[in-house]
Amino acid sequence: MIETPSATMPAVFVRDLTVAYEEKPVLWDIDLDIPASSLTAIVGPNGAGKSTLIKTILGLVPSAAGTIRIFGEPYGRNRKSVGYVPQRGSVDWDFPTDSLDVVMMGLYGQIGWIKRPKKKDRETALACLEQVGMADFARRQISQLSGGQQQRVFLARALAQDARLYFMDEPFAGVDATTEVAIVAILKALRDAGKTVVVVHHDLDTVPQYFDRVALLNVHLISSGPVGETFTPDNLQKAYGGKIAFLDR
Repeated sequence: MIETPSATMPAVFVRDLTVAYEEKPVLWDIDLDIPASSLTAIVGPNGAGKSTLIKTILGLVPSAAGTIRIFGEPYGRNRKSVGYVPQRGSVDWDFPTDSLDVVMMGLYGQIGWIKRPKKKDRETALACLEQVGMADFARRQISQLSGGQQQRVFLARALAQDARLYFMDEPFAGVDATTEVAIVAILKALRDAGKTVVVVHHDLDTVPQYFDRVALLNVHLISSGPVGETFTPDNLQKAYGGKIAFLDR
């Protein structure tokens, strides 16, 4: 029997989720709740299904079975409440556009695809670039930006959406230390403002410092909950198997 969402439904509700590629399970029987106003890391080894999980929640990858709810409703009904920052490697950075236009794309849900942006829309986009320290690069072609700068621009695009829930797929990959610190500060500010942020993350060292909740994944969900209760040597061993350098320090 499928559990029915209630008035106390978390920001993300997943039950019995299974995803398969060519009959090979990538995610198997996942049950996951992510509370509103939290900052959650999705952690696991390569091939664990981390990116697949958030893409399935977003409807970008079909599921074989299961139920997904965003704030108690199917994603299609809550699409405007959700922001998404994909992996930087999945973006065509040679596309001929500048930073400001990329951020403006985050406003199309409010503006509409046919209407021309107004002055206030450009001001909003510039404010988002300012927030990520990229206002001086508003008219710079995205192909001319460094990896860290590109990531900041895509974060600004997500901020422009003013979403209730953000999914970010490895936002720290390939960025410099200064950019990483800036991104962490923004993620925590979003959480403190009542937003929900879900991040696919690979650096075990920084999980306790950056996040308040963690979901450990390896095809199956090993455990999820507050970092202090969930990010334990036993659960990490179950998720990663063998010896983990992080645990041997």
